[in-house]
Amino acid sequence: MPTATGRGRPTPAGAEPPAQDDHPEAARTPPPRDGTGTTRRRLPAHGGRTAAAAGALATLAFCLSQIAGSIFPFGPASRNVNDLANQYVPYHAHLRDLLLGRGDGDWLFNWQSGYGSSFLPDVGTYLSSPINLLVVLFPHDRIDLAVHTIIVVKIALAAAVMALLLLRIAPGGPDRRAPWPVAAVLGAAYALCGWTLSAGSYNPMWLDGLIGLPLLFLVAEWAREGRHAVLSPVVVGYVWFTNFYTGYMTTVGAAVYLLIRLSAGAAGPREWGATLLRAVRAVAIGIAMAAPLVAVIYLATRTASPIPPAEFAPSSWNDVLARLLPATYSFSAPALFVGTGTLLVALSLPFHRQVAPRTRLVWSLALVGVAVSFQWTPTHLLWHAFTSPNGSSYRQAFVLSALLVVAAWLALAHGLPDRRALLGGGVLAVLLLAGAAGSQYLSDRSVPLFVACAVATIGGIALARWARARGTTALALGVVVALAAVQCVEAAVANLEIERARVEHLDDYPTWGPWHDGIRREVLAGDGWPEYRTDTGESRITGNDPMLFGGQGANYYSSLTSETMVNTYTALGFGWTSTQRSPRSLDNPVTDAIYSVGVRVRSPEGSDNTADDVTSTRTEVPPLVTVRPGGEPPRFGANAFENQELLLGSDVYEVPTTTVTARQDSTVTEHDDGHTTIDPAEDTDGPTHLLQARCAPGTDVYLWAPDYRGVAALAGTEGSMIRSRMPSQGAGMRHLGTVPDSGEVTVELDAERPAALPAGPVGCLDDAALDQAVQDLTETGATDIEVGGHSISAELPAGTTGWAVIAAPRISGWSCASGDGTPRPADDYLGLLAVPLEDGDTTVSCSFRPPGMRLGGAVGTAGLAGLVLIGILDRRRRRTADTPPPPAVPRQAP
Repeated sequence: MPTATGRGRPTPAGAEPPAQDDHPEAARTPPPRDGTGTTRRRLPAHGGRTAAAAGALATLAFCLSQIAGSIFPFGPASRNVNDLANQYVPYHAHLRDLLLGRGDGDWLFNWQSGYGSSFLPDVGTYLSSPINLLVVLFPHDRIDLAVHTIIVVKIALAAAVMALLLLRIAPGGPDRRAPWPVAAVLGAAYALCGWTLSAGSYNPMWLDGLIGLPLLFLVAEWAREGRHAVLSPVVVGYVWFTNFYTGYMTTVGAAVYLLIRLSAGAAGPREWGATLLRAVRAVAIGIAMAAPLVAVIYLATRTASPIPPAEFAPSSWNDVLARLLPATYSFSAPALFVGTGTLLVALSLPFHRQVAPRTRLVWSLALVGVAVSFQWTPTHLLWHAFTSPNGSSYRQAFVLSALLVVAAWLALAHGLPDRRALLGGGVLAVLLLAGAAGSQYLSDRSVPLFVACAVATIGGIALARWARARGTTALALGVVVALAAVQCVEAAVANLEIERARVEHLDDYPTWGPWHDGIRREVLAGDGWPEYRTDTGESRITGNDPMLFGGQGANYYSSLTSETMVNTYTALGFGWTSTQRSPRSLDNPVTDAIYSVGVRVRSPEGSDNTADDVTSTRTEVPPLVTVRPGGEPPRFGANAFENQELLLGSDVYEVPTTTVTARQDSTVTEHDDGHTTIDPAEDTDGPTHLLQARCAPGTDVYLWAPDYRGVAALAGTEGSMIRSRMPSQGAGMRHLGTVPDSGEVTVELDAERPAALPAGPVGCLDDAALDQAVQDLTETGATDIEVGGHSISAELPAGTTGWAVIAAPRISGWSCASGDGTPRPADDYLGLLAVPLEDGDTTVSCSFRPPGMRLGGAVGTAGLAGLVLIGILDRRRRRTADTPPPPAVPRQAP
């Protein structure tokens, strides 16, 4: 029997009624309005179950792949790769310690890393999401599981928020069209997009952007409707607070979404202006409220160790199209996979006759335009805050995934695509497949999985239309469940392929095990802070071992590592990775004395160590605060051995004249500035070069060759591997052995590639001279030291003059005073904190405040004031609108 549409025209049974959203007829049945004259929308019906189902489906698919692959936490295979292991797991371990009152430092400063580093910028970059508070629920040795749980929770929340948004923008009202299971399936498709699987799942702070994007889409909807004037800036502020980097991208993406929605509707110029004004106001106030973190991060980037700028090279369109298919992996092309079913439905939108033509045209052009913007350098820079990133060049790919999901929802929410729409979408899918053919990023599973899921989707939609035409609701719902299962399996297979490929392409690290237990045991047993530092040793497991295990070491890896810190450690012979943003601890008694490292933990190279392989050594060292002679501070020279002596204040090395000779067909080139270039011959038998010098018998031989890669050995001893890969990795100074009775020093080099050896690459350390230097610094150093979360103070012997030098990097943010003096910016003594002592002063004190904290606080206060003002004005308008108009006074007859 025919049914009637809103205009009284009959519609055949089983057919879909006309579109209600972004369609002229929608204006004839407006939703209810409140007293202010703004549109009032109800909360989405079935919102709770939709969000729960979306989150559960995303969680199931993500974990199913790890179960199938025996990947942590469901098997022995580690998923700790690159920055997940090197940064995020240790940062979360330190966060846990801070929350439980066990960390050295506070939210402003970190005493555990880099011998002292700013921490608030790192909080804003890696840890500011409230979801990270879940770390307190896990013991320290289950920190890997804690981070994995946080990743899964964020993915589930992204699915839930997107599903709620889809219900919210349903045509004709939040509960009048497509069934809620469809919204749940599409929400999960968004959360499991290729960007999540390829990048977000091991960069957990970026996943806050995945949650934030649908939230900002919701803010855009409120701007259209003139609703939630106060809540909108709060949401924007939250998104920027949780991660400013993806917060920027989500803001750009939300602006694109708002322009699409306005263009697809029937808004006039006045409505356009009012909507954009409300949106800009919400964004401005929201960002201002997040300024206490954003300003600190921004200024920290200005003083961070610079890295070579990245040049954007767009991927071929062949590879871009391939990344829309499942089970592909690459850093060089955008990860655009959203599930074959979702993609096919989105491709059917241009041919869906029940969707208004204007909507179809605008969305189709917008999707193509956004994809093109990823490939054009000016818009690429716009997406990435005008700085092309190192690593993946398509970190904004999740925005296009979100738009594809919304497009698919609009197609389904207006009614199931008919044969014409499915045929059109199918043709586009075939063209996409043809365009992707031959791409280097297609795996063996990509095309078969895509075809199988496309066939299942088309068959499922056809069956659902048949069931709906006959009123068989149960069958239609069964089809939705079946398609959800298909999507779940497809996402699981795709993620498993990506997990395996990621381990093959990136550095991987072990999850917590016996080796970790051994390091943690030695650190806790030897901890004597602040009397002395306990260094976790050379970064054997991660670049942030001090945050992972405790102690107060030199290892530190952050995107915001201070240039001052890096320059100081490089001058002293420390090694580094990640283009100098990750200084590595140096196992050297002179630098241990300089930085008051009293306990050093050691473990062999390799990943198969056990707890029994870990040892520690206790050494007498000067206190954290020592005294140097007055006058102008010295400056570093070109030789690391001599620089260590300058900072120690004593001569402890013999730096002999070194002769470099080549063996077999290798070559040596000497340069006017004193450095030497060595070039090994291929297929040599034994050492490629010899370094020959003379030193006092019994002294310790050290090799300083930052650019060298290969084995180095003192003649007659077992060699050790030295690794460098300039400019991303520099080798630290290495102890090779003891000078024999003959005084002849011969260092055998088996070089793997050409290298530049500095002038004076060999140094011989006199242990007796070092012991005397330590004794002198201890006798004249501080007698009492107190260390706070972001402060340090010390008592000095009476009559002390000169420089009080604090064994911490002189990074921006320190203020110091001697005696009762007024604090002022700290001085610099060869890269360390220093305070000039006035006559009679016996105390020094320093306090740290991250640069930008005051500015951010002022801007944040202004933003909060703006929010309060908006709230007051909005409430006043509501009261005025709720006041009934005065009764009309009848006119008197003349």
